Amino acid sequence: MKSCTSGSFILSGFNETMNFTVPLFSVTLLYYCVILFFNISLVLLIVLDESLHEPMYILLSSFCINALYGTTGFYPKFLSDLLSSSHRISYEGCLLQGFVMYSFSFCDLSILTVMAFDRYLAICRPLHYHSFMTKRRLSQLVCFSWLTPFCLFSINVLLTARLKLCGINIQRALCLNWLIFKLACPEADTFPNNISAYVIIAICYFHYVFIIWTYIYIIKTCVRSREDRVMFMQTCVAHLTSVIINAIVMAVDAMYLRFGSRDLPQSLQNFITLEFVIIPPVMNPLVYGFKLSKIRNRILSLIYLKGK
Repeated sequence: MKSCTSGSFILSGFNETMNFTVPLFSVTLLYYCVILFFNISLVLLIVLDESLHEPMYILLSSFCINALYGTTGFYPKFLSDLLSSSHRISYEGCLLQGFVMYSFSFCDLSILTVMAFDRYLAICRPLHYHSFMTKRRLSQLVCFSWLTPFCLFSINVLLTARLKLCGINIQRALCLNWLIFKLACPEADTFPNNISAYVIIAICYFHYVFIIWTYIYIIKTCVRSREDRVMFMQTCVAHLTSVIINAIVMAVDAMYLRFGSRDLPQSLQNFITLEFVIIPPVMNPLVYGFKLSKIRNRILSLIYLKGK
């Protein structure tokens, strides 16, 4: 067994891509450009339009910025590896990519949780909404949604970095902390890593429970008022769709990483591992762009003006 604490890893997930490198590179590059276009467009639209300087839209722009952060941590490296004959990544680079991937995914959940709280206040506590959701409070909530994942996974990466590894082959097309952890030598002390993983899982569950709690009260309120039902359809459906996408993607990814079979084709294994950087970064801006009337109308007005 070879230790890799000062060397590099081999990304074995590229083994089956050698026969169709150019088509895969072209499709991936186009898809990454679509992700950049959708998310940057939505962020610029919100920043430049003062009528969209409301908490819900500020949180949405933070959501899109996080998508740009996460996909930038994966796609450039993936594209360069497709054109390379050597699919290696440095030890430090692997830890960094693992940190970016996990913090991006968790940050999505944190922002969705803050969005759920924002919708709860707007629908269930409308008289207190503006007095509570001040610019300062909004800034604190945005910082919470970013700093919590960053702190959690900084500790996670530090715990992974202390492990002595007895392998260099990562059976995927990217680095994740769990995949590095699986390369630990039998004598390595992995107890702190296991505790850290359980703490992160518990915090994830808390986020989901909080979102469910807010929606129980939102639905109870909406049942009694036609006006609230209209607001629910206009603003909550998009959020609820994003929550469902996030929950399914995270659950499938987590279950497969821990219990998945290696008998599946490599391409399918890669897709299951990568779906959190494939599906949400495109689906979320599309869902919000089509469902939120203010954004949809603004986009349509810009298209109409350009068509003149």
